[in-house]
Amino acid sequence: MISKDDLIGTWQLQSWTIGYADREDFSYPYGEEPEGLLIYSNDGWMSAAIAQSGRALLPADVSFRKLPDALKAGAFSSYFHYAGRYRVLDGDVIHYVTHSLNPNFPGSEQLRHAELDGDTLVLSGKDEAGDVKRFHSLVWHRVEATDEDVVISPQ
Repeated sequence: MISKDDLIGTWQLQSWTIGYADREDFSYPYGEEPEGLLIYSNDGWMSAAIAQSGRALLPADVSFRKLPDALKAGAFSSYFHYAGRYRVLDGDVIHYVTHSLNPNFPGSEQLRHAELDGDTLVLSGKDEAGDVKRFHSLVWHRVEATDEDVVISPQ
């Protein structure tokens, strides 16, 4: 069974798939090659960020606040983030959301079943959207720590 110590660190997203109770196919909410980081701290905080790969850049010569709403909506719809406290209970992880790009998430509890195989973490959960039951599976791989004096350049 997974423990808090097993989770502590940084994880890179490999995949996010959604299955459905009423059909056989799957969907990929951020494409078949999403990007993401999941961070669990020792002091009980977590942060998850997920994005479609290859997101379009916004114009560099215009203040973000002055961009047309359609451009901002496109940027926001290709990105997902939430953060808050977490705890491990009976093989599950509960995320207590305090911050999120989605204004409906703060105050919610996100229950995830956790399975760990070496440096691969699978978090699964379910939800309902209207009458549709959905089953989420997110596969993460542990990211190795870097030395303090190493500077990481943006890609």
